[in-house]
Amino acid sequence: MLGSTALSSCWWGQGAGGGLGAGPPGPGGRNMLEFAASSCPVQRIVLVMMENRSFDHWLGWMADDEEYVEAGRSAYGADFAVEGAVQQTYPGPNGPVATAHMLDQLAAENPWRGCGHPDPGHGWNPGRAERDGGFLAAGSGNDQFALGWYEGADLPFTSQLAKRFCTFDRYHASVLGPTYPNREYFWSGQSGGNKSNTLPPTNEGFQWDTIFDRFNTAGVSWNYFYSDLPFSALFGPRLLPKSSPVDDFFERCANGTLPQVSVVDPGFLTGSRTDNHPHGDIRAGEAFVRDVFAAFARSRHWRNGMFVLNYDEWGGFYDHVPPPILPDDRTSTLDADNFGQAGFRVPVVMASPYVKPGSVNHRRYDHTSILRFLEWRFLGAPPEGPGQAGDSWFLTTRDRYANNLGAALWVEDERHLDVEIDLDVPIDPASADCAAETAGIAYGPAAATAPALGDKHDFEKAYDEGFFERMGYKVEPSLMAKQWASLTT
Repeated sequence: MLGSTALSSCWWGQGAGGGLGAGPPGPGGRNMLEFAASSCPVQRIVLVMMENRSFDHWLGWMADDEEYVEAGRSAYGADFAVEGAVQQTYPGPNGPVATAHMLDQLAAENPWRGCGHPDPGHGWNPGRAERDGGFLAAGSGNDQFALGWYEGADLPFTSQLAKRFCTFDRYHASVLGPTYPNREYFWSGQSGGNKSNTLPPTNEGFQWDTIFDRFNTAGVSWNYFYSDLPFSALFGPRLLPKSSPVDDFFERCANGTLPQVSVVDPGFLTGSRTDNHPHGDIRAGEAFVRDVFAAFARSRHWRNGMFVLNYDEWGGFYDHVPPPILPDDRTSTLDADNFGQAGFRVPVVMASPYVKPGSVNHRRYDHTSILRFLEWRFLGAPPEGPGQAGDSWFLTTRDRYANNLGAALWVEDERHLDVEIDLDVPIDPASADCAAETAGIAYGPAAATAPALGDKHDFEKAYDEGFFERMGYKVEPSLMAKQWASLTT
């Protein structure tokens, strides 16, 4: 049972799963996918995946931003709209419960972290409970924290990025499940049948192909930049040579030496957490995203660049759009085993001189839509569709049939090179860690070093268990990550 808000109309492209469409009305230009991949002007791609937020919870406010919507209607026509809905109602154990602005709902607590509330349910079974019975359903593991939303003013950088560039309001998590499976789909079009945050059984890591294995074979340059814990370790030592601390990303932006594809991950550890996973402070995440994007936008690569900000899964937070079923190698008529069941919508923004300014893309996507773009751009995939019998450019059925995220890119007579947002927008410092707050330590050095007292997600637990060392990775949290997550500016 989902929220009680009707769906908004689309203003460009076709319906949720349709074809490319004719594009938005307004200024001219041709869609990027109409050109040969070899002539695609996008030369440098930066991908940033954050953690555990849904579209309505994070960007639903855009639908009610009158200035933004009016600008969109002026540029693209009267049907311009964002399919967001912050105000909804869900059944609770004692009757209907309404969603609320997080800063009002948790005014007496910590609205930036959600301390004192459970991490909203986002596992395989809780996700299905939320899909079927709403976000306070039995089995969801949720309380009212899962029904809170943020306003644009609460997200001083992301709100600018979303309004200035292209937002996606039909982009879903790849599976109705937790972090690792969704990040594995982002890297490889599958999770190897894993439904949970499962570590590889041997020190060789998971052995199925990733997009980066294909890049290595095809001679496509790439690098993975991590702030503390490298996700690449799940695939064993073979990806170690192209895994670098996030400091290297900033240096290579400044030097104009980024590879063709860069993946940049936030911090996951207590003390350097910038991933926006509850119970991290979202202001630390805002600072991380701001600085990563600013480094890219100020680099020589921006002129022919593309930056994508997305989230691995919805994190148990409410969203009113039903999650779709998508083609998958592990599809099943048994819901409990169906990997074709996508997750709820997640926030996604594409920033590039080649996107329509202030636009919204309504096509249906998931994480493998990014793979689909990369496969078209670098590996010989057709712009749309599954290709021909005998083709080998795809990793799995999922990415083979995914809609290409490149449909949001346009070639016009004049590129929109000016960034036109404040790359140095002030962001308030992060609050004390929840564990320190619980212990009565509000601010200061003691709070910064206070133990997490069980407030750790699985990735941090893997670190405590020595997983990364076994895989040959040295974990050294970036000093920048510590600064983003610190209690002072």
